[in-house]
Amino acid sequence: MLKRSRTGSWMPAWVPESTTIVAVLLLLCSMSQTTTNGCDGTMLNGFNILPSYNNYFKLTNATKGLNTASIFIGGFFGLFWSGMIADRLGRRLAIFWGSLVTIVGIILQTAAQHIAMFVIARVVLGWGFAISGVASAVYLSETFPTRWRAWGVGLLNNTYYIGAFFAALVTLGSSHLESTWAWRTPSLFQASFSVFSIMLLPFLPESPRWLIAQGLYEEARIAVAQTNSNGNITDPVSTAVYKQIVDTIEWEKKQGRTMSIKEIFKTPTSRKRALIGGSVGPFSCIAGNIIASYYLGAELETAGITDSNSQLKAVSISPLANVVLNVWCFFCSLIGTQLSASWGRKPTALLSQGLLIICLFIIGGLAKLNADNPSGASQSLIYGNVAVMFLFQGFYSIAWTPLLYLYPPEVMNYAIRANGLALSTLGLNGLAVFLVFLMPIGIGNIGWKMYMINGGWDIITFIIIAVFWVETKGKSLEEIDALFGEKHSTINNVEEVRKGIEKVDVGQVDQQLQEEIETKNV
Repeated sequence: MLKRSRTGSWMPAWVPESTTIVAVLLLLCSMSQTTTNGCDGTMLNGFNILPSYNNYFKLTNATKGLNTASIFIGGFFGLFWSGMIADRLGRRLAIFWGSLVTIVGIILQTAAQHIAMFVIARVVLGWGFAISGVASAVYLSETFPTRWRAWGVGLLNNTYYIGAFFAALVTLGSSHLESTWAWRTPSLFQASFSVFSIMLLPFLPESPRWLIAQGLYEEARIAVAQTNSNGNITDPVSTAVYKQIVDTIEWEKKQGRTMSIKEIFKTPTSRKRALIGGSVGPFSCIAGNIIASYYLGAELETAGITDSNSQLKAVSISPLANVVLNVWCFFCSLIGTQLSASWGRKPTALLSQGLLIICLFIIGGLAKLNADNPSGASQSLIYGNVAVMFLFQGFYSIAWTPLLYLYPPEVMNYAIRANGLALSTLGLNGLAVFLVFLMPIGIGNIGWKMYMINGGWDIITFIIIAVFWVETKGKSLEEIDALFGEKHSTINNVEEVRKGIEKVDVGQVDQQLQEEIETKNV
């Protein structure tokens, strides 16, 4: 049964009455952005080894890096607008326009006739993905049922591997074509996820936090009920959630908080929250995953597998290795999501980062042994190195895959949430532009030493996480404010309301809310 809901924009919504169905649709719509990204990573990894792609564009190491990194250039500049668009137009419309721009970029990429057109297309693609990616993460964080947020938002970036899985299959199937459609087919396939996302938007409510910020209280109350209590606006849990949101956003308005990007730097608390939440993107980028995500061929060369046909057949394009790798990473990301929900965000990040440091030094050490005696290196040494590379990808997925979109929106309050997440992703894309372009050159020039350097800065990251990150497990977005000394609501804990530990008088709360709204309108 669908119920028409006002959304504060030209795009209406017909929302299912079941909270479970709404939650599934929210996740499917939002994850379309990350599956597109996962598709791109695996696709370009295959392209960089595919002869038809390299020969068509006559690529060198520099132009190969430019082709690959150009999506991050678009993402870098798109992020200057993404937070503003999500705040002004609403989360749903930001996803819509971002997905539309992404589709345009994919069409141009598929039709590329030369390097310049390919690069421009990927810049456009990155621009659209930046807008829809930020909006999706903020939207899901603000709208997903409170009790399932850790799993729901954690799964958002986990679905990167679903996109990667399908891209591996499509790239495998088209790689045998003797025309440029060997790489154009997987490129066109990317658009399917954005099309799917646009198709789901009419069946989803707008973020209740955005609606309240626009003064649309009745619409927000309905949206909270739709996402927490099967549309029942008198349910104690949805009433508690709604009261927390109203209290917090009204407090921010009284404090003169705006949606400007300047708000991030306005107060010591805002700066602290932005720095902690914004660190996730850069930390995930410098962890070492860039090499395996885009330059697996170069990584295999340091391990002793130098023949391109062997790379293509044995590892990169083979269904056994590439598909198993994505399944392995997806499995590890699910473990990480469970750990984040039950153990906490900070301990999960420290576990993952510690394992990555160990793997990087082992890979570097084994690569050095191979470099010192390439002709005498044993097969066990080579395959041992490949095995650690395989483990590295999974260990990376334990924390950085689920936390990339889960942790920043939790740490940042409503006034800075969209722009703060954009800042985090901006740092990721800025570093990615640099590292994606640098890595093939660095690996080619200094080989195994790149892993040692990467391991060194990962140790610094580990220390920063241990000292400065805060734990957000088990709290609503508004309850996290109390960790930074900003408690605004008389409702203390939504989960305790759900369990019956904390009682909520729905009639009394409704009266309080009505009085607050009437006072505000006087």
